[in-house]
Amino acid sequence: LLQTGALPVAVELDFDRFIESRRTLLDERLAAVEARARDGLLPGVTIDKGVLKITPIEKSTPPEAEALAARLYAMLPRIRITDLLAEVAGWTLLPNCFTHLRTGETAADSRILMAGLLADGLNLGLTRMAEACSIASLGQLAWTADWHIRDETYALALRRLVNQQQREPFAAKFGSGTASSSDGQFFQAAGFGRDASNLNAHYGQKPGFKVYTHLSDRYGPFYSKLIAATASEALYVLDALLYHQSEVSPRRHHTDGGGDSDHVFALCVLLGFQFAPRIPDLKHRRLYSFGKPSDYPTLEPMIAGRINVALICTYWPEILRIIASIRTGTVTASLIMRQLASYPRQNGVAAALRELGRLERTLFTLDWINDPELRRATGQELNKGESRNSLARAVFIHRLGEIRDRTYENQQHRVSGLNLLVTAIILWNTRYLERAVAALRQVEDVPDHLLAHLSPLGWEHVNLTGDYVWAAAEQMTENPDGFRPLRLPADLSRLAA
Repeated sequence: LLQTGALPVAVELDFDRFIESRRTLLDERLAAVEARARDGLLPGVTIDKGVLKITPIEKSTPPEAEALAARLYAMLPRIRITDLLAEVAGWTLLPNCFTHLRTGETAADSRILMAGLLADGLNLGLTRMAEACSIASLGQLAWTADWHIRDETYALALRRLVNQQQREPFAAKFGSGTASSSDGQFFQAAGFGRDASNLNAHYGQKPGFKVYTHLSDRYGPFYSKLIAATASEALYVLDALLYHQSEVSPRRHHTDGGGDSDHVFALCVLLGFQFAPRIPDLKHRRLYSFGKPSDYPTLEPMIAGRINVALICTYWPEILRIIASIRTGTVTASLIMRQLASYPRQNGVAAALRELGRLERTLFTLDWINDPELRRATGQELNKGESRNSLARAVFIHRLGEIRDRTYENQQHRVSGLNLLVTAIILWNTRYLERAVAALRQVEDVPDHLLAHLSPLGWEHVNLTGDYVWAAAEQMTENPDGFRPLRLPADLSRLAA
C-alpha cells in the first residue's frame, strides 16, 4: 500500500514533502503571532516577559436568546417519559432495531421492549420496572431483555436516532454538522458495582466509573462508553470519531483537558481530523519551532526548543503503518494509544509521534492565541457536552444515580440505555421546538440568529418518575398531524382558534 500510495492516511505520504509543508506553515504562523504580539494586536491576549495571559471569552448567548428559550420551552406539551419514547419510536421505528438474537424477529410487544429500555436508561432495573408498569411481569421483561437488548442492538438503535437528529431541518440551526465534542462524566458505584469500580480522588472519596460521550454540534450523542474512573480520556477520543457508524461526520473535534495529549494531536492530523481541545494551564505549555527560538523574541520564552525532524523521519514508515491499521480497523485507536502511553520515553515510535504531536500542538496553540473565534467555538461545543451531561444526570434518576450492576456487560447496558433515552429526548425536543417557533412566528418575528443559541436539552416538561404507564397507539396524540398540542399562550390560542 505504501508503494502504491493507497494508504488510508490524510496527509502527504512522502515525508520530505509533508514536513516541508508543516515547516512552511509553522514558520508563517510563528512570524504572524510574533508580529501581532510585539505590537499588542492579539485580541484578548497579552504576552509579558514570556508569560501568556488570555482573557476569558465573554458569554456569547444574548439575553434575548435566553428569554426566547424560556418562552419556547413553556409552550412544549408536558409528557410522560413512556409517551415520549413511544412517540419517538413511532417516528423512527426504533423497536425494529432490537431483533431477536436467534430468529432476527422484532419483539412481539414493543411496549415490553421499551419498558426494558427504560429500565436501563432510568437506572430502575427490571424488578422495579415490573412493579411500576402494568404491561409485563418480571419474567416477560427479563426474557425480552435477554433476547432483544444487547450491545449491537443498542448500537443500531442509537445510530438510527442520531441519524434522524442529524437530518432534522431544525437541528441545522444548532450547528453545521462538522464539529463534535467529547467529555467524561463520573457516576458513583454501589452494591455489586463497587467490586469493578475505581477510586479517583478528583471525584471525591467514593469509587465509580466514567462515561465518555461524544456529541455532535447538532446534539447527537453518537458514542458513549463506560471506562474506568482513573482512565485517561485521551485514550478514547479517536475510537468514536473512527468507528461510530452514524451519519455524523465531524472534521473538528473538541475536548477539555482530559482529552488532550501530544499523541492525540499527532494521530488526529494523520487521520484527517482537526483537534481543538481547551488546553488547561496553557501558559505553562511550551511551543516548538523549526528554526532558532531567538528568531521570535516575544515568543522565545515560550519556546522550549526545536522540532526533532530526524526522529520523525526515522520512524515515518512505522507511523504510517500504525495509521493504516487504525483506519482499517485492524487495531483500535484506543489500544494503540494505550500501548504508546505505556512505552518508556525512549521508545522510538512513541517518541516520534510525541514529537509530531508537539508540532501540531504548537500550530494549534498559535491559532488559539490569534483567533478568539476558535476559543469561542471550542467553549460553545464543550458547553453543549456539559449540558448534555446534566440531562443524563437527571434521567439516570433511580438508585441514587449509582451504577450497581456486577458485570461490565450490564453496566454498559445501563450506559447505552441512558444515552439512547437522552437521544430520544433530544430528538423529541428538537421537533417540538421547531413547532413552537413556527407557532410563535404567527404573531411576531423570531430572528434566525437567536435560534442558534437554543438547546434541545431541556427536561422540566418531561415526567421521569411515577408509574410507567403505556398508552394505546390511538391515545398517543390528540392532533390529526400526529403531534401533541402545544401549550399556547393566550394570544396564540386566540389565533389558533
